[in-house]
Amino acid sequence: MKTAFLFPGQGAQFVGMGKDVSDGFPAAKAIFDKANQILGFDIAKICFEGPVETLNTTTISQPAIFTVSAAILEIFRTGEKTKNITAEVTAGLSMGEYTALYAAWLISFEDGLKLVKKRGEAMQAAADKSKGGMVAIIGLDEEKTKALCAEAGQGDLLEGVNFNCPGQIAISGTKSACERAEKLAEKYGAMKAIRLEVAGAFHTVMMSPAADALSSALAQTNIKEPTQPKVIANITADYYTSANQIRESLAKQLVQPIYWQKCVERLVADGVETFYEIGPGKVLTGLMKRIHRRANIINVSSAAAINEL
Repeated sequence: MKTAFLFPGQGAQFVGMGKDVSDGFPAAKAIFDKANQILGFDIAKICFEGPVETLNTTTISQPAIFTVSAAILEIFRTGEKTKNITAEVTAGLSMGEYTALYAAWLISFEDGLKLVKKRGEAMQAAADKSKGGMVAIIGLDEEKTKALCAEAGQGDLLEGVNFNCPGQIAISGTKSACERAEKLAEKYGAMKAIRLEVAGAFHTVMMSPAADALSSALAQTNIKEPTQPKVIANITADYYTSANQIRESLAKQLVQPIYWQKCVERLVADGVETFYEIGPGKVLTGLMKRIHRRANIINVSSAAAINEL
């Protein structure tokens, strides 16, 4: 029976996240202290107290989620009752892939944190230079979403980029195309269209400057050759086989679609039966129930959840 550790991405953040684990477990507090030192500012305070406007920015939310997820993972690795729970596979949604690589011992905590900080800054800078946005389309399949993008795009960039679970696809493109898609979604049979609170058109060519900046940082990062546990890539739904492939994929991830549903389906097909969502919130737990109803998913997002284990 195989086990996978799953890690959430941007959007899972909320004010107060990680406070109970930091207060209750010295191993978790040590991770927050280390993160504060590496980043040069009090990321723990922002996670625990906000303000929400600061936490929700691309530049802060990414290192914040990485830190909280790593703190919970640390309790897992060191706790008497949980240290024997290991994973054959790790996976993360978008930015969560960095936590998955850290969990698989392929990058250090310090390097992972520096990379997600750089990633957030580069994405924000690229977003500031372009007028882009994202919309979640609920209730349409891939084909209908493609048709909606074609009509709403009117020659502007607009495409499906986050294939999260059946009936939930995020589209990304210029602001005006996103606004047209919101209005047209019902015509195509969508249950609803929700504008996402993001800085720009993530996972499209509009993020090319961010991908270039990230490539430079990745080239200087020590990434180990993958062995066990395996790590699955968002953009291919296949396992990494080399450190260079990881570098290329993490840069491409900013300008290419994320296939989370296909990643989970691949893990299930390969015999993974137990999944642990490690990190703030319950986003992946919710998606899992839509992708594979019978999956055994255990959400580990709080001190109470850890104590139950």
